[in-house]
Amino acid sequence: MSNIWKSVKLDFSLVEPYTKTILFALVLPSVFAAINRSLLTGISFAMCFMAMTTGYTFSVTERNSMERLYGILPVRKSEIVIGRYIFIIIMGLIALLFSLIAHPILLVVLGETIRLSDIGNAAAMGIFLFALYTVFLLPGYYKLGSIKGRMFLYIPAACFLATLSFITMDPAKNSTLFFTVIRFPAISVILAIAAAAAMYILSILVSVKIVQNKEM
Repeated sequence: MSNIWKSVKLDFSLVEPYTKTILFALVLPSVFAAINRSLLTGISFAMCFMAMTTGYTFSVTERNSMERLYGILPVRKSEIVIGRYIFIIIMGLIALLFSLIAHPILLVVLGETIRLSDIGNAAAMGIFLFALYTVFLLPGYYKLGSIKGRMFLYIPAACFLATLSFITMDPAKNSTLFFTVIRFPAISVILAIAAAAAMYILSILVSVKIVQNKEM
């Protein structure tokens, strides 16, 4: 377990040169939340933007040929992969928490009414979307590298556009399972966490398999 956390700390040090870009990715979605007067829209943008920063650790690793360093360290490949996933999840949680605090305050200042149920549903949406974005991106980066793997960024973009189509609908006029669930924020959060956990487990297994079959 200590090796995994060392890997997490290493990843944080790798993205230090990109701190300003990451902070920009945190703040910019607030503008979209204000323009659309929608908490869900702001959260969706925040998760999408943060997911797009996941390639930084891979690009730094490749640019500095750190694969050789990882190869000689007394750390299993699976521990390196799990550490990378934990790092990415922490970044997602930071973006989610920041958005859940900043966006409601901004919207209230603009005269919008934000209920606890709105925050709960936004949290569930953020958890699910970030997981959906990154479970495809990370195996893609491990398989193809930071440059070719960027093609998987189209998946977050497509998922984001699909999400916007749901957001623009009126839950009160829809009886689908999706809109039934979001009427109960506690259930939506639990389902989002369960779905994210399942997706990450599968994604980690795929990434570990890819890394173990590659020379480091």
